[in-house]
Amino acid sequence: MTLFPRRPPGLGVIILFLTLLVSGCATTSRGPSLFEGPSAAVPGVYHKVQKGETLWRIAKTYKVLVEEIVDANRIPNAASIEVGQLILIPGAEQELSVQLPVSSDGKAADYLWPLRGRIVGYFDPSRRGGIDIEGRGQDPVRSSREGRVVLADDLPAFGPTLVIDHADGFFTVYGRNERLLVKLGDYVVRGEAIAQLPGGARPGTLHFEVRQGETAKNPLYYLPQEM
Repeated sequence: MTLFPRRPPGLGVIILFLTLLVSGCATTSRGPSLFEGPSAAVPGVYHKVQKGETLWRIAKTYKVLVEEIVDANRIPNAASIEVGQLILIPGAEQELSVQLPVSSDGKAADYLWPLRGRIVGYFDPSRRGGIDIEGRGQDPVRSSREGRVVLADDLPAFGPTLVIDHADGFFTVYGRNERLLVKLGDYVVRGEAIAQLPGGARPGTLHFEVRQGETAKNPLYYLPQEM
């Protein structure tokens, strides 16, 4: 396996995890679960979700961890926030306006969906380090954020796989492709076609992960509300 000459911290663990995670990645359909609602015992303020906001961006605005918001609101793994929803921000004293970042060319800079399709496998920290998205035919897989390709290889159980380093401690992983459209060391922009799913009678399924270092994060907390 050929790796980037200066391997980013955590990449080796990501590769090992992907190599070993075979039984836990069988495609399983599970419909989105309803929120149980915030715990009354947690102090804070309510934030009304606006279009384009993600849990990740809201957490950065209030300077809290995504996991703190998830725990305070008892958000299940298979759920995502919706426009108009009120979520409790633990420890906050006033509601803040979330500023959505843009790149130097004026385009959005947050995560985007790498593929349009139905989610057929949801994040499970004990069994699945990401989500599985069912595509249509040989749909192109797109880079969720800009960054550099630090892995482009054929892995057991995942086939042709890409890992992109976003230079802020976060990586995204794209597995179960038919072929890769970029190579090791390439710099890709947000939304660029980087791989292609298998064609044929059965639709291909993309395995997509968001990782902070070696820790798998629930992609639904980072992706926008709409594909």
